Amino acid sequence: VQLVESGGGLVQAGGSLRLSCATSDLTFDDHTIHWFRQAPGKEREGIACISSSSDGSDGHTHYGDSVKGRFTISNDNALNTVYLQMNSLKPEDTAVYYCAAANVFTYFCGSRLEYEYDYWGQGTQVTVSS
Repeated sequence: VQLVESGGGLVQAGGSLRLSCATSDLTFDDHTIHWFRQAPGKEREGIACISSSSDGSDGHTHYGDSVKGRFTISNDNALNTVYLQMNSLKPEDTAVYYCAAANVFTYFCGSRLEYEYDYWGQGTQVTVSS
């Protein structure tokens, strides 16, 4: 199973970026995808997650307090891709962004901890200039 993040880059404060997390060889019928980020010298932080089941049910989409109202996570099952739309970016959003996946449905994905994710991408750098 591979997760490949893309869409990172350099943007000015107030700008937007859309990150993509493309999956391969993952049974996408039941899945939980979580975006994490890690800034230099800081612990990795979970920022947004989404979960869907094979019967079409969607779990509760969760956002961390630091990104709530600015970031939106979405799921394109047909493309096996999860997106993170990031608006109103701030310099403190500068970090390496990772997506992580688990091949299970989790209604409250915000409760899922880092070690419970089986698959991780390589990360994509987001830099927000002031």
